[in-house]
Amino acid sequence: MTSKHGQRGFTLIEMLAVVAVIGIVSIMVIPSITRGAEANRLNSSGRAIAQEVAVAKMRAAASFTRARVFANRDANTYALQVWNRTTNTWGTEGGTQPLAYGVFFGVGGVTAPPPNTQPLLVQSPDCTDDLGVAIANTSCIVFNSRGIPVDAAGNPTGNNALYITNGIGVFGTTLTATPLVRLWWSPSSTTAWVRQ
Repeated sequence: MTSKHGQRGFTLIEMLAVVAVIGIVSIMVIPSITRGAEANRLNSSGRAIAQEVAVAKMRAAASFTRARVFANRDANTYALQVWNRTTNTWGTEGGTQPLAYGVFFGVGGVTAPPPNTQPLLVQSPDCTDDLGVAIANTSCIVFNSRGIPVDAAGNPTGNNALYITNGIGVFGTTLTATPLVRLWWSPSSTTAWVRQ
């Protein structure tokens, strides 16, 4: 069988050159895709926590009882809980939500709180069980029946915050005594808060 003039296949050298170019482009693109995916996971977890805080505030006022966002810092989970006045117990509504893969409660290398929020950069105080005993490695933002954030003694407070990080960035959900829920972002290596 004879081939027509001008028709030929690719040589082995040409095929290897194409594979090499594809490999080089892949090496350059994969880290940026990975960083983008990590940023998306942190962003979605940060926004989900801020939304859960807003829902807890509305749930407390709508039900004329206390509600809280219960963050388990060991398990990297959070949940909306409402106080049952009949049984005097906290009940979880909507299930426990995990943070995204690679995201955990913490502040990275950030050293100062967002402007006009907390005096010190700290997670909200420990949650308490049904008897009022502190639960280790947890943080709670608690609202009274009027949707006002309160401390363990029931006094209004504006010192609540939940911070999450993935080692690259930090998202913080802060709450003022008024109660204004705000979402912040900063690189994890330095304090440079930007309101979201």
